[in-house]
Amino acid sequence: MTIIGALKDACREVHARTRGVAGTARGNRQTGRRGAGGDISRQIDLLAEKTAINVLKKHGIDATIIGEECGRIEGKEGYVIMDAIDGTTNASRQLPFYCCSLAYADEFQLSAVKDAAIINLVNGDLYYASKNKGAFCNGKRIRVREAGDDVVIGMNVSGINDDVIKRLAPVMSKANHVRQLGSLAIELCYLAKGSLDASIDFRGKVRPVDIAAACLIVREAGGQVYSDKGVDLDCELGVETRVSFVATAHEKVFRDLSTDLF
Repeated sequence: MTIIGALKDACREVHARTRGVAGTARGNRQTGRRGAGGDISRQIDLLAEKTAINVLKKHGIDATIIGEECGRIEGKEGYVIMDAIDGTTNASRQLPFYCCSLAYADEFQLSAVKDAAIINLVNGDLYYASKNKGAFCNGKRIRVREAGDDVVIGMNVSGINDDVIKRLAPVMSKANHVRQLGSLAIELCYLAKGSLDASIDFRGKVRPVDIAAACLIVREAGGQVYSDKGVDLDCELGVETRVSFVATAHEKVFRDLSTDLF
């Protein structure tokens, strides 16, 4: 099986195994320890991650795993960047916006991601991409939205400091539609399929496991992902890495945002 095939299969199995667990007492139970990403792990996080790892092993994927819960598990070739539940708080509160995100890179850099798969764990929609081969949802090619005036922006403002507030304030005051959705990976998939025009997180708290798969999907759908310096986003894939980013559907939105952000 191809790598992208294994990632997709792992996503489907995580969906099947967690479907009746999200929002239940069993799924919400805290484990008493923090995952490698720094958050308190819940049972549903561990179930999803174990499921994904087992499926990848079954398909002979012997890559080093960089995971939200497990940290780093050494392998022989390449890297799998894994957030088995992105949006755990949403899942625990039965807010229908969370996903499983998996990416494969042949080097330890975001720019080296070659394959990506993300499954919406609420409705089963499966987004995936391979480098230079386009982005898809449930087998159909997806593209970012064409340039328009009615812009919808996803923006994470949880725990932002005064400096970030000042930086984002002009954007927030001009934008008619700002959304905070609670899962960056699936939010970026919505950008890739044309539901959002931009996604911004300038808190300096984003981990590569959150967005590694989604960045490839956005770029293969025709969008762009930039750092908070206004250059193409790239970083190491370690669990200790933190970044800020702005993703846009097209150059016009980026130019408009750049006036206020950079």
